[in-house]
Amino acid sequence: MNGSESVIETHGLSKHFGRHRGIEDVSLSVRRGEVFGLLGPNGAGKSTAIRLLLGLIRPSAGSGSVLGLDCWRARRAIHRRVGVLPSDFAYEDMLTGREVIDFFRRLRGLPADGRADELAERLRADLDRPLKQLSRGNHQKIGLIQALVHDPELLMLDEPTGGLDPLMQEEFLRIVEELRDDGRTVLLSSHNMAEVERACDRVAMIHQGGLLAVETVDSLLSRAPRHLRVTFDGPADAAPFAALDGVRDVRATGNSVEMDVAGDINGALKLATARHVVDLVCERPSLEHAFVRLYEDEDSGGEL
Repeated sequence: MNGSESVIETHGLSKHFGRHRGIEDVSLSVRRGEVFGLLGPNGAGKSTAIRLLLGLIRPSAGSGSVLGLDCWRARRAIHRRVGVLPSDFAYEDMLTGREVIDFFRRLRGLPADGRADELAERLRADLDRPLKQLSRGNHQKIGLIQALVHDPELLMLDEPTGGLDPLMQEEFLRIVEELRDDGRTVLLSSHNMAEVERACDRVAMIHQGGLLAVETVDSLLSRAPRHLRVTFDGPADAAPFAALDGVRDVRATGNSVEMDVAGDINGALKLATARHVVDLVCERPSLEHAFVRLYEDEDSGGEL
């Protein structure tokens, strides 16, 4: 990271839609030069949070600032300084991608340059076909280019890789890494765990409109249980492993036993090596596993 200055700040930010809750009491800080993920399933409140930060909707309670400016009172000034890709990016479908990008450039009062063509080459986007002729993935590329083309100091990207093929997802992630290296800030909303794990420095995990945790990706992964699979030279017995602290979801099949181990795996290893071990695999948890664990703990009232 290239500094500790906060680019985004929220304090108790909430939005209610009648009797329905959008987000509730969300307080977080995004530092300059980091890629910050808003992580959660569809309907968790990620898009509502971004719309509040952009001043597109008014908060029911709390406050938020972007680039030192109040999200609601200074929303026009904020829009000039950020690049935005909404989850439902759409525009007049008779226009070409180039015309859409030029329209936003003129709104920002910027001169024409070759940045759009450079990005189009990297993303393999056709700027000269009407949007109505583009596939979902190619339509998404136009949305990404219009968000990136003016080199904003902050980007807010809502489900940015939707519809992109794996090669273009990889290119997008390279662009995000370059932005971070250049000291720019990216707020990335996604339910794609692999994407967030690869791109983000820290993540805010949102559940039913509330904030579960804000942590580094490494910290979350270290807290998630690891998956251990042991194969013996004879039939496996799940019961001794199930009795260990921190071990759960123990399954024995033939000569193999599998389990999830939270925290220190030394006890499970000692028990396993008391017998002749033919094979042992310990798998690093995924961010998805860590996220599911947090959801389970929240819903059961356990500690996060």
